[in-house]
Amino acid sequence: MSNMNKSSPAPTRELLHVSDEWAIPQITESLMMALAGRGPALAFSPTSLISVPANVAVVLSTTGSTGKPKDVLLSAKALISSAKAAHKFLDAHIGDRWSLLLPLTHIAGVNVLVRALELGTQVIDLRVVKKYSDVDFTSIVPTQLHRALNGDAELLSHLQRARAVLVGGAAASAPLLNSARESGINVITTYGMSEMSGGCIYNNQAIDGAKYRINSEGLIELSGPMMAEGIGVDGWFTTSDLGEVIADRILVKGRVDDVIVSGGENISLHQVEVVLATAFPGQEIMAIGIPDKEWGERLLILSNKEIDLAYAKTVLKENIGQYASPKEIMLLDSLPMKGIGKPDRSRARELFNESNRVSSNE
Repeated sequence: MSNMNKSSPAPTRELLHVSDEWAIPQITESLMMALAGRGPALAFSPTSLISVPANVAVVLSTTGSTGKPKDVLLSAKALISSAKAAHKFLDAHIGDRWSLLLPLTHIAGVNVLVRALELGTQVIDLRVVKKYSDVDFTSIVPTQLHRALNGDAELLSHLQRARAVLVGGAAASAPLLNSARESGINVITTYGMSEMSGGCIYNNQAIDGAKYRINSEGLIELSGPMMAEGIGVDGWFTTSDLGEVIADRILVKGRVDDVIVSGGENISLHQVEVVLATAFPGQEIMAIGIPDKEWGERLLILSNKEIDLAYAKTVLKENIGQYASPKEIMLLDSLPMKGIGKPDRSRARELFNESNRVSSNE
């Protein structure tokens, strides 16, 4: 009788780790089987898991505000819901083609594979080529868009010939997006994260099935069939991003942990970057906070090109306030990034500290 009271363990499935040596046809075939439930689930990034719940098709690793990696478990339902919603927004049809320009260790790259499967086509892998085939759609990060508009003529032509180009993974500045559109690229901004099977907000609007709201702390909460397994409360996932809804469109104002306190004033590093990107178009800009005995934290600007500090202070004062005044500018050949284009502020602070140590030893 006691055995009858014991509940049976939940069914699981094997987790197969995708190797760097796998070719796209092998990955595509394995992914198709995983989505259909006829083969092992696939891990596209390092994980200690060896099995997963039976409904999980893909495992990806992501880092939150703590910087510690965590596993995100995505079901076939979530991934396919995301792909179908994307195609509905894009008015895509069977036979349309996607190009792959992003790493498969990130949800944006995996999504391209799933979308191609949904359209019955083979993805065009363009990650390590110099000649680009024509496609209907592709997905990139702002850094790639910047490079296309500033010297990579082959990539630029590829993007111009596509019917639509999804741009996500990190915030894209208004000048960058305007320049892309003026160059004939049909850019569509996306917002989302691995926990929501990638982008679920296109051009500040929820795609089919996705929902958003702002909680009492000003944080964006997301819901929908594309949500990962085992996350959220009552069907809603709380992000670390601050947001605002204006005229039925959601505006992302930056991460809550991207705020520093200088002289008792809260400064949004994201807002600083947006203002300076407009004032200094065509260059990479990052804002960070550095510990300071007098101010608590002081604002530091990093860029890959010269910036007029006096002018930077003027535009920040006019657009944010006197308190958003950078104390210095640090020039780097390229700004440190993590993932597929997000600013790596921790590494930027390390570079600043290393630079100071070198200077003090000279």
